[in-house]
Formats: sequence, structure tokens, C-alpha cells
Amino acid sequence: MPTDLLAPLVGLALVDSTSFGTLLIPLWLMLAPGRLRVHRVLLFLGTVATYYLVLGIALLAGATRLADALGDFLATPTAAWLQLALGVGLFVLSFRIGREEKPAEQQAPAEQHAVAHAGAAGGPVTPWAPAAEPRPGRVTRWRARAMTAEGAGSLAALVGLALGAAAIETASMIPYLTAIGLLTASDLDLAGGAVVLVGYCLVMILPALVLLAGRVLAYRWLEPPLRRFEGWMTRSAASTTGWVVGILGFLIARDALTRTGLLEMLDRVG
Repeated sequence: MPTDLLAPLVGLALVDSTSFGTLLIPLWLMLAPGRLRVHRVLLFLGTVATYYLVLGIALLAGATRLADALGDFLATPTAAWLQLALGVGLFVLSFRIGREEKPAEQQAPAEQHAVAHAGAAGGPVTPWAPAAEPRPGRVTRWRARAMTAEGAGSLAALVGLALGAAAIETASMIPYLTAIGLLTASDLDLAGGAVVLVGYCLVMILPALVLLAGRVLAYRWLEPPLRRFEGWMTRSAASTTGWVVGILGFLIARDALTRTGLLEMLDRVG
């Protein structure tokens, strides 16, 4: 593998390692009440990594053929402008990603008082004070599914949970798609790219494996920081995705600005 690809690919893999399916759900499984079942966490991580690998090889094969067919077009100014539009679109999209409905306990005090007052008086509930509980956010729903799969004891349920979590992240796996783009633009053939993707997926699940080892070997000392880390990730899981998409959108747009010559023009104006 070209050495100039190593650093960006490792960096992208580490970004992917902090996602919903590669770290947060494994943390929930590690901290679930009762005896830790290491093989279940390993099965979950292995399923997620295998999903990423199979999907990545398929995308790499298709992207390689597409790059061969559109090689001349990708070097044109039109392609650079399309890349700029993609980068700006991702950056704008990042501000909308992760907006979830407020849990009931986070409603404004005025809203809670209005609901209670309307219910006590037997009168109609106004539109700004819904009587029904809001639907739980995505993170809350998936945490409940993880606990259900862990408690069920069925390996099939755990595999289904892993595949479901990986599938819903397919549309937002921007770091992985960026890595595939780097491999497509390199001199590696499909077999070499597939080997690199194996290493990428291993790095992607490495932080979860390190936490699992700590959970097994030093749980008494690591339990408080692990639970604080899990709580922080649970609260910020959605916003983290938005940050990743925004940063990558900025980098894609900046590269496109260089290709179109706009960045040089802006430097002259400045």
C-alpha cells in the first residue's frame, strides 16, 4: 500500500470506530446488567466489520469500473464543480443531522405545566402542549433493542441487531466512502484494495476491542469512567455524526475549490 495512503486511511478508520454501531452499542452490551458474555460482544463487532467489508469490496469494485469509464470526465472542470456542490451539500446537511425529538423529561417547564393543567381541568390539550409522550429518539430506541437482544440470549437476535445497526449507518458512512474513494484513485487493484479494507475494518473495531479487554481485566477500576464515557456518547451520538459529515464536506469542498481555481482567486482577493 502506498505510504501516503496509510495516515488518511487510519484516520478515517478511527473516525468510523466512534460510530453508533462500532462503539456505542458494544459499550451498551459491555455495561448491561449481569455477567459479561465476551463472545456476544465479539460476535456483534465481527458482524458489523464483516458487513462493512463485504459492502466495501462491492463498492470498490463498482467504483473502480466507474472510475475507468469516467476517468477523463473526472479530470474536467465540470467534475470539480460537481465535487464542490457535493462538499457544500454535505456541510449544509451536517447542520440537520442529529436533530431528534426532545424526550419528555426535557420538555420546557411551561410545556409540562400546560399539559398537567389541561389534563387536570379535563379540557382540550393545546397544540403546544401535547398530551401523548413524544416518540423516543433514535438512540433511545436502539439502546432498548440492544438490551433486548442481550437479554434474549439468542445469537441470531444479536446478529440481526448488528446488521440492522450497520444498515442504518450505510447512508452516513462518509469516512468509509471517502476511504473507498482514496483506494479507487490509487494504483491498487481490487485484490490489494480488499486487503487494505480488511485492515481498515480491524482498525475500525479496535477501540471497542480495547474497551472490552479493559472491561474483562480491570472492570472494578474502569467501570466509573466507562459509564461516564457511555453516557457522553449516548447524549452526543447524533451530533457526532453531524460533526463528521460537516468536516468531510468542508474538506471535499476545499479540494474542489483548489481544482476549480477559486481558492487561488480568493487568496488573491484577500
